[in-house]
Amino acid sequence: MQLPQAFIERMERLLGGDFPAFVASYDQPRRQGLRANRLKIDAAELKKRLNTELSPVAWTVDGFYYPQGFRPAKHPYYHAGLYYIQEPSAMAPAVILNPSPGERVLDLCAAPGGKTVQLAAALGNSGILVTNDNNPNRVKALVKNVERYGLTRTIVTNETPDKLAAVFGEYFDRVLVDAPCSGEGMFRKEPDMIKSWSPSTVEACTSMQQPILEDAARMLKAGGWLLYSTCTFAPEENEQMIASFLETHPEFTLMPIPMHAGWDAGRPEWTNEGNKQLKNTVRLWPHKINGEGHYLALLQKQREQRDKPAHIQERRINERELEDFYAFVQDTLPNWNGFKDPGVRLTLHEDRLFLTPAEAPPLHSLRLARQGWLLGSFKKKRFEPSQAFAMGITASDAVKVVRFIPDDPNVIRYLKGETLMIQADKGWNLVCLDNFPLGWAKGAGGMLKNMYPPGWRWIDGGAE
Repeated sequence: MQLPQAFIERMERLLGGDFPAFVASYDQPRRQGLRANRLKIDAAELKKRLNTELSPVAWTVDGFYYPQGFRPAKHPYYHAGLYYIQEPSAMAPAVILNPSPGERVLDLCAAPGGKTVQLAAALGNSGILVTNDNNPNRVKALVKNVERYGLTRTIVTNETPDKLAAVFGEYFDRVLVDAPCSGEGMFRKEPDMIKSWSPSTVEACTSMQQPILEDAARMLKAGGWLLYSTCTFAPEENEQMIASFLETHPEFTLMPIPMHAGWDAGRPEWTNEGNKQLKNTVRLWPHKINGEGHYLALLQKQREQRDKPAHIQERRINERELEDFYAFVQDTLPNWNGFKDPGVRLTLHEDRLFLTPAEAPPLHSLRLARQGWLLGSFKKKRFEPSQAFAMGITASDAVKVVRFIPDDPNVIRYLKGETLMIQADKGWNLVCLDNFPLGWAKGAGGMLKNMYPPGWRWIDGGAE
């Protein structure tokens, strides 16, 4: 692999005797990973169901390395949201942040959503998870992953961090800042990144990271934890960024991170200040672990800044507006009563119905991709359920269920959006792979009309 000369010279200067092993790692094949979605299945059960050799990722209970030749995105269980395909080192930040059920959590730079899904699993679909990306194109992938993996207590925003801070104030128990960075740690995974890298890329990224970290700090409660991570080696984006932040934020302390084999402590000597606290940060090196390059810093806020959220009036729903929704639930999901949970409230945006965490502040001043779990839309005299609704419930919630086993040819036909010529109950049916929902279909006269959304459909070919 041809690495940029300026990058090579800097890394040789920084690493000294470790440099030959570091640069040699780029000629080694990268390790690929997937992680069980614990909202739907535990890791041991997933390993049993996937007919391939999986080996554990040491720093997470639900992550695995998968072998060359296995195509995880071409298995029906992937489309059922049972696992997320994720680079193994990228599994570490959410593990270190380690939210508890019921907490309020923010994933500030979230697309495409792997860490969001991981955080939601730790929360057990409880509390509130706000996941954000300020890029309108990237947020589409984030929404799709929130919905595929059955996240039901998640709000998806498409905002700048300062706009979020104005609404939320000191609201969150835990904040993840997986900062936009120069991506040096991903050169082996994504060689095209090498072409766009230059020393000025590092400078541009540091100018973005600093205000993002500032706004993240404003949204954290006293006693809360903030996890800053990058996938780059540049000290300017890592130790130097944290050292500069600590100088101007005495209310924050660096917390020690539990270490795993091959993980290294941060390098205070790569900063002007030489702050020994920086040894509590962590570096993941591709020549020392089975994964790509990452940096992790865990900060705890000691006292309040007293940022107060904005107050915006929210429209109340008239119960008559929900009659078609209640009729759908009674007919199709008589065993589901999620909308009665006191921890959520029904909200409307135009014709779309959401289940929004009850403790969320009014959100109307923000650009929202999802103001909670999208249940569906109101059409003329009917309620039409969403794909997200299907993926967030279980087979036992529905009264009309069509089940397939993984090797049934109808599974791929359904995922391609084809009409299935099979007998089914009239009306809305929940289509399941074993007991795991795939989506909706409508039974009518000896056939099953496919309601699987076009943007989700199985495409033949491709690397995955």
